[in-house]
Amino acid sequence: MNHPLPPETADHALATGERLPKSERTEFSPEAIAEIQAIAAKYPDKLAATLPALYVAQRDFGFVSLDAMKAVARALSIPEGHVFGVASFYTLYQKKPVGKFHLQVCTNISCALNGSAEFLEKVCKKTGCKPGGGPSPDGMWSVEEAECLASCASGPCMQVNTDVYDENIDDAKLNEILQACERGEYREWGL
Repeated sequence: MNHPLPPETADHALATGERLPKSERTEFSPEAIAEIQAIAAKYPDKLAATLPALYVAQRDFGFVSLDAMKAVARALSIPEGHVFGVASFYTLYQKKPVGKFHLQVCTNISCALNGSAEFLEKVCKKTGCKPGGGPSPDGMWSVEEAECLASCASGPCMQVNTDVYDENIDDAKLNEILQACERGEYREWGL
């Protein structure tokens, strides 16, 4: 019988979270703990602090691994299942490592009608990355297709880390953005 999981897991199916990439660390930095405690203090219920605490985890760990989710649960004293449910529901949390500059290109219908498929190909060619293929060998870039970046009137739309570019993105503008990243004029992912 063919098993959908790799041979080493065929006798022991892994839970969804256990299939996620592992992070190098399992604990927050002291600064991240302090930041999460300050965030939690703003809410009457610690569960409400889950979303912003996951952002802190993403920044501190580099991505939201299962260990990062467990660290959020410990920091907030809330159930791990709640944190996993929130983190796995929202696509804005990266569940695998990304490059220093994570480029997301909207390929939804409005952007597709304005040439986003061709634009995505250009981004991939210039960065040497495949959509969803993880960081480039030098760790500089990663590329992902995005479902919608909320700029349907002016696509194609691209997001670099947390900055959205939605107007007049042609070859020259794309080159300008990538060169600015290379010069260090953009914050790296997670900083």
